[in-house]
Amino acid sequence: MNLFLHYAWDDPFFFGAWVLIIAFSICVHEYAHARVALLCGDDTAADEGHLTLNPFKQMGLTALLALLAVGIAWGAVPVDPRRLRSQRHAATVAFAGPAANLLLALLSALLWALVVRADVFEGEAGHVALFLKYAAYANSTLFLFNLLPVPILDGWTVGALFFPSMQKISAGVAANISWVVLVVLVATPLGDLVWDYGAQLGSLFLRASTALLGHG
Repeated sequence: MNLFLHYAWDDPFFFGAWVLIIAFSICVHEYAHARVALLCGDDTAADEGHLTLNPFKQMGLTALLALLAVGIAWGAVPVDPRRLRSQRHAATVAFAGPAANLLLALLSALLWALVVRADVFEGEAGHVALFLKYAAYANSTLFLFNLLPVPILDGWTVGALFFPSMQKISAGVAANISWVVLVVLVATPLGDLVWDYGAQLGSLFLRASTALLGHG
């Protein structure tokens, strides 16, 4: 199986576009967590310098190398639940990251429709339009993936607002659940479902943007 890195030679545009999109999207995601946490009473992330879009701060060297090698990466900001005012605030902080990806997906789709409509950059075939389409797909997928009810992901904290019993699971059990789910997603066709639904959501945003601008 080829690593993502082979695209650097086989399809340099896709490789560069994907790396830029994912790194930027993760940084915006983590910045949103840090900013909303500060608004909700926890200044831990802000004090540690996470109110930034610097990928070396928000992601770290290991995640950046993983992005270059396999095309996926991660980020994390420190959040102290004890400083948050309520479980509702904890869920709000958790949802802020996926919400940022949702907004990026919508914005990318709208910009894509504008570029295609203006036909200044070779319409749908142009590199600008293609870059924006990738951004819409990637952020739609990040939005859905991060809302999965897995302890290591934001969806767990959001879900705990509606199902308080989720908070009673021990850290050890939560870690085991997380690793099992992540391995299943990586090693089985179930992981393809996240990509498929992300692509479908991205396509929906693209079609909606086209309809909104009244062409196509």
